[in-house]
Amino acid sequence: MNFLQVFLMAPDASGKSSSTSTLIMMGLMILVFWLFMIRPQAKKAKQQKQFVNNMQKGDKIVTIAGIHGTINKVNEDGTILLETSPGSYIKIEKSAVSLEWSANANKVTEDKK
Repeated sequence: MNFLQVFLMAPDASGKSSSTSTLIMMGLMILVFWLFMIRPQAKKAKQQKQFVNNMQKGDKIVTIAGIHGTINKVNEDGTILLETSPGSYIKIEKSAVSLEWSANANKVTEDKK
């Protein structure tokens, strides 16, 4: 017998094997895992993708490396030209932009105004 067969044939309180209750418990565990782990991550990934696709010239962003700057140009090859200080430009991938850090940096500058 393998482990799964032994697990599914575990006796219940009356001493009989109850594979139905075991399957229900496993189903509930999978449901809880999906609700608390998979669904929030998928939602976050969708927001990040939408943020990256909607970037425009003039947006203030922060990269995942912590570089702050303003978008000078959005290229068609999936890169952006980031102005870190006046006259200083860096070409980076769009995927290197952090949604959370950019939102926090923009929130702080709006609060100061």
